[in-house]
Amino acid sequence: MTTAYVALLGAIAVWLAAQPLREQERFVRHNSSNVHHLEVGKWWTLLTSGLVVDGVPVLIGIGAVATALGLAEWRWGSARGASVYLFGHVAATLLTEGAVWLMRLAHLPGALARARDVGISYGLVATVACLLALGDVRIRRYGLPVLTVILAAAWTINQELADAGHLVALGLGVLAARNRWLRTHQRRTTTRPLPEV
Repeated sequence: MTTAYVALLGAIAVWLAAQPLREQERFVRHNSSNVHHLEVGKWWTLLTSGLVVDGVPVLIGIGAVATALGLAEWRWGSARGASVYLFGHVAATLLTEGAVWLMRLAHLPGALARARDVGISYGLVATVACLLALGDVRIRRYGLPVLTVILAAAWTINQELADAGHLVALGLGVLAARNRWLRTHQRRTTTRPLPEV
């Protein structure tokens, strides 16, 4: 599953890099899961928006997905790993775009119905947060707070909707970790003690 998704991300990235800038912008705009697209019924953008690496260098983004999703698939199996990633991507997108929609209803500034909203980061953050939450005591104790501080600092500095969405995805990943479906099917990562000689 991870191999197929990473290969698809790579193929789309290569194809996009070969297109003129105007075509790249059109493709990204067409696949953005923003309020306007959701209002007119283009719900498929909730999935296609996760096929574009945006906001980070392509190789770094694809490498991060390969690592996190590959580890999730190894620990929980393909169906569960994909479910956590999709849950984080789709739910965080709906919550952040829902916030924009409410801002529009309240006539608050900064509510952009046609904003660019593509990328792999929501699913990635949710998957990493879930892995950390289901890790051993030290990983939970230090990994989750460090990730939270990094994401909160990014939101404080940039004040962008995507940064708030990353914090939402973090919470969704921790929430997913509480699901018994994952907790009872994860591969043990601790080694058994060696027998006494």
